[in-house]
Amino acid sequence: MADSIRQPDSADIEAVKHLNEAYKKMTEMLGRVIVGQTGVIEQVLVAMFCRGHALLVGVPGLAKTLLISTISQVLGLSFKRIQFTPDLMPSDITGTDVLEEDRTTGGRVFRFVHGPLFANMILADEINRTPPKTQAALLEAMQERHVTVGEKTYPLPDPFFVLATQNPIEQEGTYPLPEAQLDRFMFMIMVDYPSAEEEIRIMKQVTSAYEPELEVVLTGEDIIRLQKIVRRVPAAEHVFEYARDLARASRPARPEAPDFVNEMVNWGAGPRASIYMMLAGKARAILHGRYHVTTEDIRAVALPVLRHRIITTFNAEAAGITSDEIVHRLLAEIQPKVEEAVA
Repeated sequence: MADSIRQPDSADIEAVKHLNEAYKKMTEMLGRVIVGQTGVIEQVLVAMFCRGHALLVGVPGLAKTLLISTISQVLGLSFKRIQFTPDLMPSDITGTDVLEEDRTTGGRVFRFVHGPLFANMILADEINRTPPKTQAALLEAMQERHVTVGEKTYPLPDPFFVLATQNPIEQEGTYPLPEAQLDRFMFMIMVDYPSAEEEIRIMKQVTSAYEPELEVVLTGEDIIRLQKIVRRVPAAEHVFEYARDLARASRPARPEAPDFVNEMVNWGAGPRASIYMMLAGKARAILHGRYHVTTEDIRAVALPVLRHRIITTFNAEAAGITSDEIVHRLLAEIQPKVEEAVA
């Protein structure tokens, strides 16, 4: 099967080379502060270059906040951290109008005071600790990229990314995000414990006088330009079909669904999953210096895209079967229809 792929122009090829070099330099810079977590770093950067948002899940103390703030420094972006609490109101994050006196006229006027959402990179710490009203205000800002206060709409900075964190071990007194709101996050990224060797390096680094020197690798303008290039990255028809097949196979009671999906899945991934797999595959390809997407790129991003979009049955949960296991079984079961040459 011959798939026609649009040939890139020289400017795009140069931009891809520049991003690949910048990615290597970013990885080296982040390695001065963050020990390990290379997979997490790549997934965060892929989401950013796709203009997407990510939800990081991990126990306390795994340097999630440090990772995100360090990425903002290396990319020259403004950064704000919002600690979500049960008493946090929507206006606490979006901003609000305040009444003050106009010194020239003596009258009173409203002035908008910007909330912490007005930054390029937002860390929404423990998003499940705040009530649905405030969660909805954040998710609306993520989707629309502006906030509305009264009758006025205020655009958020561009680029704009939300990286939310969730603590998986404390659920008492929390407000878990509904599935429809989880679907707004491009990736759910699992932040795991470090290896034994990495933990030694972390202890030595944190308990010493070591102060890493960081420099800006990319600017906000570079990121916006690269976000446009990601969408121009070509993909063969069989790559689109593979992303579609993975998403459709996750839906129970469908002809494409394997038997284990019908038995263990209540709800599968919607069309947003296949869109995000293609976008993430394109971003991953150019991060690795390629100007075309392969099915291997789709397989590499399938887990963070699908894990929060597949809802397992009660029987599966009782048996300890997670959505991650379902995705791994799907990747083993659903194979690309076209064999690709190894570069």
